[in-house]
Amino acid sequence: MLASTLPANPFTEHHDDHEQKVDKYLHQFKLSDKTLMELSMRFRREMDKGLCRDTNPTAAVKMLPTFVRSTPDGTEQGEFLALDLGGSNFRVLLVKVKGNGEQKVDMESQIYDIPELVMTGSGSELFDHIADCLADFLEKMGIKDKKLPLGFTFSFPCQQTKLDETKSTVHKTGFHPHLSLLTSYQSILMSWTKGFRLSGVEGKDVVSLLRKSIKKRGDFDTDIMAVISDTVGTMMTCGFDDRHCEIGLIVGTGTNACYMEQMRNLQLLDGDEGQMCVNTEWGAFGDDGALEDVRTDIDREIDAGSLNPGKQLFEKMISGMYMGELVRLILVKMARDQLLFQGNITPELLTTGHFSTNYIYTIESDKDEEGLASTEKVLRGMGLDPTAEDCAATRRICQIVSTRAAHLCATSLAAVMRQIRDNKAAEKLRITIGVDGSVYKNHPEFSRRLNKTVRRLVPDCDVRFLQSQHGSGKGAAMVTAVAYRLAAQQAERQRILDTLRLSREQLFEVKRRMTEEMARGLSKQTHDQTSVKMLPTYVRSTPDGTEQGDFLALDLGGSSFRVLLVRLRHEKKLKVNMHQKIYSIDQETMQGTGEELFNHIVYCIADFLDYMGMRGASLPLGFTFSFPCDQTKLDEGILLKWTKGFKASGCEGKDVVKLLKEAVRRKQKFDLNFVAVVNDTVGTMMTCAYEDPRCEVGLIVGTGTNACYMEEMQNIETVEGNEGRMCVNVEWGAFGENGELDDFCTEFDRAVDECSNYPGKQRYEKLISGMYLGEIVRNVLLDFTAKGLLFRGKMSERLKTRGIFETKFLSQIESDRLAMRQVRSILQHLGLTGSTCDDSVLVKEVCSVVARRAAQLCGAGLAALVEKIRQNRNQNQLSITVGVDGTLYKTHPHFSSIMQETLQDLAPQCEVTFLKSEDGSGKGAALITAVACRFKSEKLL
Repeated sequence: MLASTLPANPFTEHHDDHEQKVDKYLHQFKLSDKTLMELSMRFRREMDKGLCRDTNPTAAVKMLPTFVRSTPDGTEQGEFLALDLGGSNFRVLLVKVKGNGEQKVDMESQIYDIPELVMTGSGSELFDHIADCLADFLEKMGIKDKKLPLGFTFSFPCQQTKLDETKSTVHKTGFHPHLSLLTSYQSILMSWTKGFRLSGVEGKDVVSLLRKSIKKRGDFDTDIMAVISDTVGTMMTCGFDDRHCEIGLIVGTGTNACYMEQMRNLQLLDGDEGQMCVNTEWGAFGDDGALEDVRTDIDREIDAGSLNPGKQLFEKMISGMYMGELVRLILVKMARDQLLFQGNITPELLTTGHFSTNYIYTIESDKDEEGLASTEKVLRGMGLDPTAEDCAATRRICQIVSTRAAHLCATSLAAVMRQIRDNKAAEKLRITIGVDGSVYKNHPEFSRRLNKTVRRLVPDCDVRFLQSQHGSGKGAAMVTAVAYRLAAQQAERQRILDTLRLSREQLFEVKRRMTEEMARGLSKQTHDQTSVKMLPTYVRSTPDGTEQGDFLALDLGGSSFRVLLVRLRHEKKLKVNMHQKIYSIDQETMQGTGEELFNHIVYCIADFLDYMGMRGASLPLGFTFSFPCDQTKLDEGILLKWTKGFKASGCEGKDVVKLLKEAVRRKQKFDLNFVAVVNDTVGTMMTCAYEDPRCEVGLIVGTGTNACYMEEMQNIETVEGNEGRMCVNVEWGAFGENGELDDFCTEFDRAVDECSNYPGKQRYEKLISGMYLGEIVRNVLLDFTAKGLLFRGKMSERLKTRGIFETKFLSQIESDRLAMRQVRSILQHLGLTGSTCDDSVLVKEVCSVVARRAAQLCGAGLAALVEKIRQNRNQNQLSITVGVDGTLYKTHPHFSSIMQETLQDLAPQCEVTFLKSEDGSGKGAALITAVACRFKSEKLL
């Protein structure tokens, strides 16, 4: 149970009895810690109602979107105008913001009165007056000819609607960008408060009204960038000094709070990425009856006598407009009950508003004796003749009323902090609350009581309260400055990301060039010059379903190596049973000698045969060797070049089957019946063809990328014979090695290529495959950071490490519904512990753009391939299945759909079905061996 926090009583023993009577009389004002916690949870539920699209219309706490998408990051700079309207006068300010480490703000301002006639007149008269005062200020500052951005603090409840975004244009000279009106707002006044009652404004757009008045004058112009409440202004002002500030709090004439909410929770708007400041308008908490069990008769009397009965009930229990009146009504009631002033009541005491909230500040500001003297002075000023006990009781009443206000404020503030903590999934939240308002600033104990209660209610939050200076005016300028910074940065980011975006025309061109290179690869005359080698595999058929028997399969294609026993059986239906064992290949072996590598492979085979109890057995064997090979027959493969990080010496240009046979002979423990050497792409096609006879294309999109397909023998000029078909291993990863992709490559692609093991090689693969996408993203992030467009320009040493941004991060970032949390954890892993929500949104966008381009390029290549098959067969419409494997295709949430959309767009006459392969490299090798054995038995080989 939380400890009680009502202030210790300052009275002497002589007054104890009278003090206890006051405490007893006002027991309803004293809220237990259990009640405070319950109220906090109740307010959290009200917040949820306001955020939810379905319940918002009837919610008391409206949770209004402000369209402020970011707090300051310290890099803002430029000149901005601000208007501050919230009382009987208003201010015009010129705010000069200096960023780049200085974080300095210079302000010039002038206060203008609002005449009584204007305050009680029409809305058009008010806005004409504001425009006149703004013109006067610009004239005095000598800047009337400048068109500066303007922020408008309009401290009344408004419903804001973002109409559209227009593209920004940046000056080529000087820092300060001139951005065309970045965001068109409507800010609809819901209701006047604070004594304002101008006609013709409620339900109208205050931005339009102000623009109309400025236009009517015609002697100056400005970009109205933002309309905000004083609460938002407070948060933004403090946010410039402390980047942890994500809550704004006002406790003055009225009370309200705002905070940075996740867009995914803000159902009133479309979009679920990033964050937006929400204006809670919490003064209306309880308007639907949610506070009836804690409201007292005094609260009800205050409400009944107010200008807006039944409205702003929470505010009426807290704010400076009502605090003094609460005390006055208690004094009257206690006097009538003969508990104060010997039952005497003066006309002054009966006058509404006569006990100012400022009196409470005075009465509670001094120590006991001085405080009692101040109390006596206040009471005598109201025509009373108080005793010492009357003064002590009055002081106690002030304490009880102001303490309740602080406690109630803490309950709702704690709910907001819990919401932020839960949004961030943080065990302990570190946060700063920007605060303004006369009660918080002037009451001697309010801030201490509020701070202490908040810390008790939310012990798992490290909270700091930062008092705002010039919050409402400077804040409006800061909102505008942030909007300008975001727009300028966004324009630059999009310019860079646009280099990674491909148009439909460009994709058609990729398809055309791939088609051209495939034709060159099939031609005997041009085969040696082309980048796309179109290697014959000597696989002459896909499975027909009659294959059966036991087969060994080896699978080498990465840092692990598998040996499999595959059993094909004909029972009621085709059945495949597999047993396998996985062995690792260390870096030293991958980059040592060929003899060491193949000795290791043979050791693994011998171990597997022992494991299966098959020592001495000689089964047909298929070898999945997922590296570019030139084949002249099915059981021979000349390694053209190592890829995927392998560099074993003495292998390139050699027959890998022969190298393996030599290693077996050295071991002298078993013999192997070699039948086929294949790559994983062909294995994938064969595995899927076992399930779907229409599968005649294999596709791998994983660590690397490649494709194969069944080509007409008459088109394969590098192989003798014209009858039937043969599977061609496209080896399309090398597409671009002759410059075919140079005009599509960006500076980031070139950086990745230059730092790779084989610069200038596998150019198509480096734009698509899992081995490289993370590196492309990392290079973009480095560029953005160096230009101050990300992470506030602060470079992480870990981010400079090649390979640190793994491609699997792209899949994680784009697949999680709560993606911002996922991004944040990844960025923390990269040493970017200070990254913001905005940073997370941008990182996700970069991942999305890079992955989308990869999927589109893959789709363009596939379109060239299936279109060739269609033309080979002279069909108007081709129906075909593609067997596909690879971690990128299987795990990335959008890759497959984007690739398929691109394929459909670029090859509309091809109806393509995709079938995911299960273990193409292992099972596929066995199936190729089985098909070859079937051919042999039929004497077709």
